[in-house]
Amino acid sequence: MLLDTPKAELGWQAAPFRLSNPSGESFSLQQLQGEKGLLIAFICNHCPYVKAVIDRLVADTKALQAQGVNVVAISSNDYSKVPEDSPQMMAKYAAAHNFSFEYLVDQDQCVARDYAAVCTPDFFGFNSAGQLQYRGRLDDARLTDATNRRPELLQAMLEIASTGSCEVIQHSSIGCSIKWHS
Repeated sequence: MLLDTPKAELGWQAAPFRLSNPSGESFSLQQLQGEKGLLIAFICNHCPYVKAVIDRLVADTKALQAQGVNVVAISSNDYSKVPEDSPQMMAKYAAAHNFSFEYLVDQDQCVARDYAAVCTPDFFGFNSAGQLQYRGRLDDARLTDATNRRPELLQAMLEIASTGSCEVIQHSSIGCSIKWHS
């Protein structure tokens, strides 16, 4: 099911969490917070919208990390329903796309619920104080054509890293619904 992210009220504090990567290594929100901010990306392996943007996302995140913004991806899908999103497949997907960030498993879906994530991809950009400053799409490109794209998420997060907030217009992300437990 195709969904748009709802308009976010900015300024709320990032909810603490502790999740593990597919290898079982555990990470807390506090450990993941970057010096100049944190981007949390709810993604999965099977979604055609994620597949369409993944290489651009990886490139943009490397630019953010170079500026002190940390990045983490979280998969909250019920992988008993979608085996392609299992932790084993997450590890393969991260390696195939050269992730420079952690890809964590939200098996009980509590983090997705705490953040009100609705789709993949769903992006949440926090400043260095952990306050939400961006919830929107990656860029203005079409799924099949990224020519002359405007990297909205990258630009917003660079502004957040520099000033603590952002003034850019935020457009909803669209993607597949999170596959919730029954």
